[in-house]
Amino acid sequence: MMIRVENVTKSYLSGHSPVNVLEGVNCEFPTGSFSFILGPSGSGKSTLLYLLGALDDPTSGEILVDRQSLGHLSSRQRDQFRREQIGFIFQNFNLIKNLDALQNTLVPFLANGCSKELRIRAEELLDRVGLRQRRHHRPSELSGGEQQRVAIARAVLKSPKVILADEPTGELDSHTGKLIFDLLRHLQEERSTTMITVTHDERYLVASDRILRLENGRMVRG
Repeated sequence: MMIRVENVTKSYLSGHSPVNVLEGVNCEFPTGSFSFILGPSGSGKSTLLYLLGALDDPTSGEILVDRQSLGHLSSRQRDQFRREQIGFIFQNFNLIKNLDALQNTLVPFLANGCSKELRIRAEELLDRVGLRQRRHHRPSELSGGEQQRVAIARAVLKSPKVILADEPTGELDSHTGKLIFDLLRHLQEERSTTMITVTHDERYLVASDRILRLENGRMVRG
């Protein structure tokens, strides 16, 4: 899935004054690419990520996904786009407190029922992120790093065309962080998934990655 960002700005009101978070951002994310959005805190990285996932709208400019403008989608179409095409990995995990790790991994499918095959795939993913013995524990019984790994397994289980990750290794040690990125890279190579990751941590970058840098809401490279 190819994504193009064309002259995107994003502003919020602070009192009666506008605050510019993104200013004239232009970039693209080719189908099957592994991209990192880098930059200091407050540079607009997470804001851009939420715009790419149709969780928010630009103040001006356009975001095109396979030549389709997100701004032209109806509310129902946007919901369908997020549900079927996008895997989100958020900093705050968004786990449901009364469900265990396995059930939280299966959340996107619970409304329509989960097949035996799907449950097996979910268990295999939890095993791959080191949570085989923790799959029946609820979020309150898991560490922050373990909750993050559940959130990652949930995003990957959907086999989405795009994964948007906001600091996916922020709660993880370096060994587990490498394990997570190995899993994401495998998914990218196997299924041509477009990976877009916001991070402060450059330890997991490799030479073939696309690197984009934001400073003060502007794209300075990429």
